[in-house]
Amino acid sequence: MPFLQQHMMKEADDAQLIRTYKETGELSYLAALYERYMNLVYGVCLKYFDEEASKDAVMQIFEELIDKVKQHEIQSFRGWLHVLARNHCLMKIRAAKGRVVSIDEHGFMETGENNHPDNGFSLENNLQAMEKCLEALPEEQKRSVDLFYLKEKSYREVAEMTGYEMNKVKSYIQNGKRNLKICMEKN
Repeated sequence: MPFLQQHMMKEADDAQLIRTYKETGELSYLAALYERYMNLVYGVCLKYFDEEASKDAVMQIFEELIDKVKQHEIQSFRGWLHVLARNHCLMKIRAAKGRVVSIDEHGFMETGENNHPDNGFSLENNLQAMEKCLEALPEEQKRSVDLFYLKEKSYREVAEMTGYEMNKVKSYIQNGKRNLKICMEKN
């Protein structure tokens, strides 16, 4: 790869690399983007697997990205990738144990027997439904929920970033979570 192209990739922001990858299909743009966050993905994987399995998962997640980046409108690649990596790990655990594994709203892992492995809902469908439901929330709730859950900011950080009062932030997050749950149950 020419030096100038490498330099441009390092200087480009995430959105530019995503856009160029979608337009050209050149894996070098996706690889440059993924390289920025490989340590994040590896760290997520280490929460679920040993070092060797985590390294394998990092490569598998990159392979997933080849198609998924083209399918989604990604606002924050870092947050989206974090969720994708976590879900990849959970699905691997689920497949290995034949059990349903999920993370509740407090970050605790829940497991249960997978008596109905094909219940008509795939993880991908659930993620797409969640994205649509998130978009349907009032702006204050959407911003607060996105920052708190997807970008993992504290209440204080959400308040600082949005300019909302602390009590309002807590209310927006609580109401947004409830509205998301209602919307998801309808879908």
